[in-house]
Amino acid sequence: MLGNADGSYAEHSDFFHTRYGYFEPRSAQLKMRREARSLLRDFLQARAPDELRDFLREQLAPVSQWPDTGNRLTYRYLLPVLLAPDRSPSLRRLLDEIVERSVLANARARQPRWRRMLLQFNTTLRLSRAIGDCQRDPRTPPRDILDIVAHSAGPDRRQDELSEVFLSFLFAISGSVGFVLAWSLYLWGTHPRRDTPVEWIVQEALRLWPVAWQLGRRPTQAHELSGVKLEASDEVVVCPYMVQRNAAHWSDPAQFQPERWADPRAWRNPAFIPFGHGAHRCVAADLATQLVGDMLRTVLELGEVGIVAQGDRPTVAAAMAPPPFTLTLRNRA
Repeated sequence: MLGNADGSYAEHSDFFHTRYGYFEPRSAQLKMRREARSLLRDFLQARAPDELRDFLREQLAPVSQWPDTGNRLTYRYLLPVLLAPDRSPSLRRLLDEIVERSVLANARARQPRWRRMLLQFNTTLRLSRAIGDCQRDPRTPPRDILDIVAHSAGPDRRQDELSEVFLSFLFAISGSVGFVLAWSLYLWGTHPRRDTPVEWIVQEALRLWPVAWQLGRRPTQAHELSGVKLEASDEVVVCPYMVQRNAAHWSDPAQFQPERWADPRAWRNPAFIPFGHGAHRCVAADLATQLVGDMLRTVLELGEVGIVAQGDRPTVAAAMAPPPFTLTLRNRA
């Protein structure tokens, strides 16, 4: 269904869904994805070996509350990719506010409706203006993702629609990547210590608790799927959470076993879709997991890390966040 080789399902990606419908054409999506991946890759490759360590040593307090800290860390580290350093300070403060009030686990539920509406209005207005400024002053190559989004389509594209696509990048960087980092630390800290590579821990966190836990598609025509008759009015949902805990594809599927990733076959398992599958699979999946692995390794090397969980139930919304937990860091290096 996600591969959609025969076109039985409408092309769909939550990433490119806006209030005006589905952001098209496909060529604009591909251009945006390609340029954003290149920008992120170049940013990560240009970091000095000790830069991430210095950043985390400065940003991570001796006692920190998660998963919020994970969202803030990934956002602050990758902020230059979203907005070039010479952008307006007021625009950077706007993104800070969006993260605090819309991205953090349960952030929206903690805000009264009028405040959410005011932030939405302010965000649309100011981002639309910023995109208009970018379009009037094109930069080659693009300085940041704001540039990439602004020049992804023709001049007739609505600026408020482009602002929503830019927000998808913000939510992916500060929300999705931050939650994966938090899940990795939570699982590491709430299970017996394992001397395993951090990459295996990240993969197992993605398998057990995929942040994007449901992927919906609509049929373009009536057809049958695995013996079930579907109509064009139906919605079909793939749940990576269930797929990745399927005993037909994984041994002890409910158990945290990062050592399972020592087997090369695990990396080729088709029942592993935390980033989707097919044409709309996350284009920067490998870069995101590499960054999370680097951040996890660096945090664990900063000193003696302790994790105290405040429950065992995830926070489930559009993204699935880990239970709240406290991280303590002693004997900092």
